[in-house]
Amino acid sequence: MVTNVALGQKKNGKKNNVPTVAKVTTDTTKWRKDFYIVDRDSAYSDPRVGLRKLMGGNMRFVEGKSIRPRQDGKTIKELENGQAPFATIVGCSDSRVPNEVIFDQGLGDLFIIRTAGQVSAAASYGSMEFATLMLGTKLLVVLGHTECGAVAAAVKRPENVPGHIVTLINEIKPAVAKCAHLPGDLVNNAVRQNVIDQVNNIRDLEPIMYKKYKDGEIMIVGAVYDIHTGKVEFLEETMQGSPLQKLKK
Repeated sequence: MVTNVALGQKKNGKKNNVPTVAKVTTDTTKWRKDFYIVDRDSAYSDPRVGLRKLMGGNMRFVEGKSIRPRQDGKTIKELENGQAPFATIVGCSDSRVPNEVIFDQGLGDLFIIRTAGQVSAAASYGSMEFATLMLGTKLLVVLGHTECGAVAAAVKRPENVPGHIVTLINEIKPAVAKCAHLPGDLVNNAVRQNVIDQVNNIRDLEPIMYKKYKDGEIMIVGAVYDIHTGKVEFLEETMQGSPLQKLKK
């Protein structure tokens, strides 16, 4: 694959506004290594590969090397008759955390479920099950982020919370309580614990997610996005002990 890159010309040692075009060869072995490219089909069939694909995409984003894959008319046409996302992202609604951008993915790659504080209820659970059963998605990532407003509200516990916002606070309060004795920032500690609790809840969700996870057919992990750096940290507490031995290697 050859990509055209516009470069400014120099005249008399000064740069002007007239672009020249340099041809940069991509999709070579070196390019794939330098840009952390992971095969799309392999990512769909094996969640461990899918996890590496998300990690690689986030590294590109952080390093300013985003390639914005599968974001063209050709991909739109290819997806007319269906989708096969390689990962489900259960994330926060915060506008600073656009999933396709921070993971540098494209159309049809991610099945995304977003609520404030990534608090899940019946509709969210049904969406996860739909992605798993109907779309064949084998990787699910619970994605929190630093300085989360929903978690901060659960820490502050304001009085007279309007409308249904209180339901978010009540769901997050247990994570806050578990972190009360820890050093450091209580909000960000609770963000992390909230993700861990949500991962465990989904793993135990009867009847579909529990059985799929227990049988090693799917992978469910947690991560936290840092709004200051753009980096996603996958939490070790959720990466260990996954029963994936039945998956083909």
